[in-house]
Amino acid sequence: MTRITREISEFVAGVSYDTLPAEVVERTKTLVMDLVGIALRARHDADSTPSLFAAVDTLGLARGEASVIGEGAGYAPPGAALVNGALAHSLDFDDTHAPGSIHSGAPIVPAALAAAEMTGSGGREVIAAIVAGFEVHIRLSLALVPKDHYQRGFHPTATCGAFGAAAAAARVFGLSARQVADAFGICLSQAAGTVQFVVGGAWTKRFQVGYAAMNGLIAASLAREGFRGAGEPIEGKAGFLRSYAPNPLFEKATDGLGEVYETLAIAVKPYPCCRYAHAAMDALIALRRAHDIEPGDVEAVEIGLPRTGWNIIGDPEDDKRRPASVADGQFSMPFCAAVALRQGDMAWDDYARHLGDPETLALCARVSCVVDPRAEAEFPARMSGVARVRTSRGTFEEFVAVPKGEPENFPTADEQHAKFAGLVGPYLSSARVDALAAALRSLDEARDIGALFSLTRADRGDRHAPLEVAAAAG
Repeated sequence: MTRITREISEFVAGVSYDTLPAEVVERTKTLVMDLVGIALRARHDADSTPSLFAAVDTLGLARGEASVIGEGAGYAPPGAALVNGALAHSLDFDDTHAPGSIHSGAPIVPAALAAAEMTGSGGREVIAAIVAGFEVHIRLSLALVPKDHYQRGFHPTATCGAFGAAAAAARVFGLSARQVADAFGICLSQAAGTVQFVVGGAWTKRFQVGYAAMNGLIAASLAREGFRGAGEPIEGKAGFLRSYAPNPLFEKATDGLGEVYETLAIAVKPYPCCRYAHAAMDALIALRRAHDIEPGDVEAVEIGLPRTGWNIIGDPEDDKRRPASVADGQFSMPFCAAVALRQGDMAWDDYARHLGDPETLALCARVSCVVDPRAEAEFPARMSGVARVRTSRGTFEEFVAVPKGEPENFPTADEQHAKFAGLVGPYLSSARVDALAAALRSLDEARDIGALFSLTRADRGDRHAPLEVAAAAG
């Protein structure tokens, strides 16, 4: 094994719950709780859910002993990892790591949970595994240089996700460093994900993240049984870093590994849309409150973004001003801006309320996006943004460097619980909400991961079908 692969593999094999800093353990439990709430809501409401479940059933992956969030039936472990990963990413409400420009929970937590059910492992093993996955996932993205990786058309949450998921599953399985390296060598044949999902209202962003969770689980399972992977999978001549980016920073893959925990740099989202939109939305909400701005007052809005964000949520402007589906809205800065200006907030149910709404779409048409030098200067350390709102009473401007949810602007425990309860409340009774939240907050005490999943099953009657707004929106 060469140095980078060896160091990362040895780290994954050696991670222990007992030696993790207490703040890393607590943050990991918060991130798992956030993910479960998102996935549970997506199980019932995301527009892509029916076809996802139908395909998994057709493929024979809906029969087994592993669990899917919100489901009573058992699934094959790869199917559970795929579905849970896709659900966790379906609302675009899941965690982010700004410098890595990735979402870590969705590909990694489902792989760790599926592996735990395969082995009968408890919560402490799951936490150690998730941290191992987070640290690998984030560092590989940093080493690729996210801007360069995106410019090649790749989606690092998914491409790096297979490696992070493999690390998490490998840690649950108790693989040796040599076996972890084999798992990474197998992942090299599986790393995929493209940002072409921004075209046509595609659901592939959700799928490719769930697929990364499944691929990582499969890679670790193959390595567990002695299957050999490619050597030097991370730093080799045709390895991951050289193949997926023009100028990788190899040292970023191992800098501070085991000493500095990037897990603590993971943020959570207050709004269910692309993280690049959040700073500008914070700015708009602040301006709306400070200057009593009503939608009818708005003559024009200019949003300034870092270039990578502009590429995803600001361009092409005409298309972004006319979102026709949830997926379109999730990656439309004009739509997110319009909702923020109309309501002073944004929640998942706002897609059903605002897609196709004439007043919201009229406001979208008055929003333009530009690459802002200040936001670009903060990138990639921060996903900053600026909002300029021109009204009949004057023009108002606000720059937000650190959006709500970042580690230095992290939600309180009450705010995080409110997000969780708001997501799961339509399908769980208040008693079940409290029981599930308590179980997730004490994940390290869990001996039976399956029992935790059982608390995610709906126990109240006001269920409704997955969100169907694309047709209504025209």
